[in-house]
Amino acid sequence: MESTGNQHNQGMHANHNLTGFIIFLCSESVIFLAFFSGYALLKLNALDWLPHGVEGLEWQTPLINTFVLVSSSGTIYLAERQMARHNVWGFRGWWLATMALGGYFLWGQAVEWSGLKFGFTSGTFGGTFYLLTGFHGLHVLTGVLLMALMLGKSFIPNNYKGGEQGIQATSLFWHFVDVIWIILFVLIYVWQRS
Repeated sequence: MESTGNQHNQGMHANHNLTGFIIFLCSESVIFLAFFSGYALLKLNALDWLPHGVEGLEWQTPLINTFVLVSSSGTIYLAERQMARHNVWGFRGWWLATMALGGYFLWGQAVEWSGLKFGFTSGTFGGTFYLLTGFHGLHVLTGVLLMALMLGKSFIPNNYKGGEQGIQATSLFWHFVDVIWIILFVLIYVWQRS
């Protein structure tokens, strides 16, 4: 009888943890919204938005990165489905694929940054560009590290028998990171014309 009560309390506690994580994502949304608003206001009021000698941003590499990151939302969903079916090896495969896509995105961002003709101190555009893409990249890195933690936990016998709240929270975080990138892509790369 006592174990049933403990299982009920653990289930309630897990729901509170997930609710707390959703509140955390909402607070992160406010931070990104402030950055997006600041970027738009600065761009709309700037006389010379782009740094001297820069005519626009190359968009092909960021578009490939966008495709990769959006695809990773699909692979993390498939990983969750496998875990829900208690197929731990299927979960690990799709989870690793998601981690690889996240790693590719970070590598692609590093390649893009290394080829840019402006830096963080190259005017307002340079500062806001690196702030927005760097802050997002930090979130991608955090997501990949969280996935590595959840992957490691999948090797502990019976670890996920009581539920997969860590996997659900990591997946929510990853979808959040994807949505933020889509907004950033439109804001920075599509909306280049002043």
